Amino acid sequence: MEIINTVILSLSGLMLLFVGTMRISAPIKNYLKNSGIQLENDVNLLNEIRGVSAVMLFAGIIILLGTIVPKLTLTSFVVAILIFVGFVTGRLLSMVVDGKPNKQITQGVIFELVLGAANIFALICTLT
Repeated sequence: MEIINTVILSLSGLMLLFVGTMRISAPIKNYLKNSGIQLENDVNLLNEIRGVSAVMLFAGIIILLGTIVPKLTLTSFVVAILIFVGFVTGRLLSMVVDGKPNKQITQGVIFELVLGAANIFALICTLT
């Protein structure tokens, strides 16, 4: 089970690390390329985006640390669950309230749902 935990944490951490880094460094370009969203060059919007991107980046670092520091494994699973299930919850709420997003965002929801569920599964297996 330890190998599965490492794989789940690695995939989760690398995804957040990559997305966080890309969005914090070039949000306008990254959102258009990966989400099909055309952002305005608005200082307030970019500030909000970079703030959330930094949370994703640092969550990715914490999650990845759980693969090499055994005492952080439980914390890493909890952080991953909070991030991925939090995104899924917010996106599903938005789908109900705002309507269905484009294909790229829908695919992102599926990845977040899969990684959230995988982290929940691994956490439960770790605790039992």
